[in-house]
Amino acid sequence: MMHRRTAKSLSRVRTAAALAVALLALAACSIVDPVNADRARTSRGPIEVWYSNNEQEVAWAKQVVASWNRTHPGQHVTGQQVPTGKSSEAVIQAGIIAGTEPCLIYNTSPASVPEFQAIGGLVPLDQFPGARQYIESRSGAQAQQYRSPDGRYYQLPWKSNPVMIFYNKKIFAKAGLDPDHPDLASYSGFLATARKIVSSRAARYAIYPNASNDFFQPWYDFYPMYAAQSGGTQLLKDDKATFDDAAGRGVAEFWRALYSQRLAGDETYSGDPFADGVSAMATVGPWAIGSYKGKVDWGVVRVPTRSGTPSAHTFSDAKNVAMYASCKNRATAWDFLKYSTSSQQDGTFLDVTGQIPLRPDVTTRYAAYFAKNPAYRSFAALGPGVIEVPNVPNSVQIWQRFRDGWSRSVIFGKVAVPRSLTDTAHDIDGLVVKK
Repeated sequence: MMHRRTAKSLSRVRTAAALAVALLALAACSIVDPVNADRARTSRGPIEVWYSNNEQEVAWAKQVVASWNRTHPGQHVTGQQVPTGKSSEAVIQAGIIAGTEPCLIYNTSPASVPEFQAIGGLVPLDQFPGARQYIESRSGAQAQQYRSPDGRYYQLPWKSNPVMIFYNKKIFAKAGLDPDHPDLASYSGFLATARKIVSSRAARYAIYPNASNDFFQPWYDFYPMYAAQSGGTQLLKDDKATFDDAAGRGVAEFWRALYSQRLAGDETYSGDPFADGVSAMATVGPWAIGSYKGKVDWGVVRVPTRSGTPSAHTFSDAKNVAMYASCKNRATAWDFLKYSTSSQQDGTFLDVTGQIPLRPDVTTRYAAYFAKNPAYRSFAALGPGVIEVPNVPNSVQIWQRFRDGWSRSVIFGKVAVPRSLTDTAHDIDGLVVKK
């Protein structure tokens, strides 16, 4: 049975790989107006940018575009929200293939960068004078996580949403728990707390991650806790899967206990179970502060570790900025990218959105903001320790294979956790494109 399940998973991977090859071939013949890269690199003029449809980000983007346009009349920037579609990644990929994507997109998922790069959709940013120094001085040591295997930067590390645990203070109090000092630091404490929440009927579930099989769902259950427990280890190291180890097994068995004891929901939920009071906890980033304002009396703690020792690591949940291949005025695009990620604009972005610029000194550089908005400080403090998805080819397929194994073993208990992790690691090793 295990071999048949693995074969089905590999079949899906091969199908995804075949699709990627087809897209590459289509991209080679679909761009109706190929750009002269040498000319574009030094060319200035009008550009278009896309940004997220998040209300706060839209407000920030409109002001930065207007600010630039007031002083650069010959290099007008036109901005719009990423067009709607199944996902922003699908919309961006379709734009690359058709040659209709804008110069800059302020909603580029690091996991999609290798695929966009593979179909010729991205411009290496470090071709511009001083670009590498700018990227690495702005983001510090964290910038290295965003370099591609060829050593180049095809994305500028822009903002992170360090993942933590939100908990509902009213539900905790209803369960007879201390809402100001929750016992959530260790796996054993977290499980004991979860059992009391459910047994007291204070909430139906202690926690309710999205149970869908989307490739990115491990970023909100497994990956933050693996980063914390492993001391900041990515899913891959030296072209090999890392998670079939004591840290990975511990995290998986912890989540398996939550599901097997019916402490975590495993069905599709159409709304937000945390906001609706169906669950007492959620794994979220700082965006949730504004989202739950006035709806939930919440507290926040770091994700648990086995021993309860606080970890400085979690998943970044970053979105970055990339320059796309159809851009004809790349000198203007690079200048605007620097302008929009300057210290001043990063401060405005933080103030408007509450999302954390990927800067190592963010808490000191913007000390006045955090003094005024202390709720964000605990998220920002984790900024220097955030862990990103590995920047490797086949990134999406790798994460999908991980999610397939996690769903079968951890969520639904159809395969023993140790066996599943070993088989999943073996399959993922086969998907890694060796350097």
